[in-house]
Amino acid sequence: MLRVALIGCGKIADEHVRAIRRIPDCEIVAVCDREPLMAGQIADRLGIAGRFSDAHEMLLAAAPDAVHITTPPQGHFPLAKQCLEAGSHVYIEKPFTITADDAIALVELARSRERKLTAGHNLQFTLEMLEMRRLVREGFLGGKPVHLESHFSYGLDDTSYVGPMLGSRDHWVRQLPGQLFHNILSHGIARLAEFLDDDLTEVIASAHQSDRLRQLGGQEVLDELRVLIRDRCGTTAFFCFSTQIAPGLNQLRVCGPKNSIIVDQVSGSVIRQKSGSYKSYLTYFAPPFLAAGEHLKNAGRNITNFLLQRLHQDAGIKELVEQFYDCIRTGGEPPLPYREIILTAQIMDRIFAQVYPQQDARPRLSA
Repeated sequence: MLRVALIGCGKIADEHVRAIRRIPDCEIVAVCDREPLMAGQIADRLGIAGRFSDAHEMLLAAAPDAVHITTPPQGHFPLAKQCLEAGSHVYIEKPFTITADDAIALVELARSRERKLTAGHNLQFTLEMLEMRRLVREGFLGGKPVHLESHFSYGLDDTSYVGPMLGSRDHWVRQLPGQLFHNILSHGIARLAEFLDDDLTEVIASAHQSDRLRQLGGQEVLDELRVLIRDRCGTTAFFCFSTQIAPGLNQLRVCGPKNSIIVDQVSGSVIRQKSGSYKSYLTYFAPPFLAAGEHLKNAGRNITNFLLQRLHQDAGIKELVEQFYDCIRTGGEPPLPYREIILTAQIMDRIFAQVYPQQDARPRLSA
């Protein structure tokens, strides 16, 4: 039985608990939050015996095999370091760390202690992403990807998050080097890191503030981002983060030398695009019919997965956590290669250095 603990008892912690409880042979033995009321409420609601307000005390008393860190990002590095040094494996919510240097340091520490680490890039493990990866492995693209596009949207209608963040310069999101971008866009960047080489020759970022955010009192916070990337192998990528696109866009396009794949994470769809030419007016008729067939196939697959209870709201996080626990039990490789975690952090560093050039690379701490 794998003994699991959580540090950080905010909203995201509930999702972790639901996912963990879908996995056999593990038990949540403790939760911890520096605000005792937060630890107490989740422990009472979800029937967790151990509750703590000090991480060191929890690690000594509960002796967890694995710890999920679900605090604001400023706490990720010091808490993960503490857990690794205590002998626990660590799952860290996104963003993994504030800087790439911190990500590298944690990976090196985990290796030296023979512990496992992973990042909360759960959208990499949804059913449609697993299907995309299967197609790539089987050679559907006809070779290595030549171009990638990742779109990620976030609405400003959730005033419970946006309101407090805009209302105070001391809000923890405003203390991050990338502000709003820093807390959200790692999901979209991680998709690209999977297929890019470590040596990036170009990262060109441009950001601005939308009229909508300006009306909400956005001050210095930017919410529209476009990024162009090229690696040393010549693979190119485009990333778009937006709060204004409607309907919301959460999509990855992987273009190969022969065929391409579109992954739509809003509808849970994988659209295969095969190259081919058609004679005369078939050019206008055949592709729409083929595209309709792809959508019908996705609808059928999603219905089947729903009936078999494979399709649920936390499918991605459950799959990631389960694979992480498996690697702990077997001593295998973590589900997210450390190379991808570090590259995601490095791309983010380079983006934030361009869009917030006056921002300190380290997190600012409020008094």
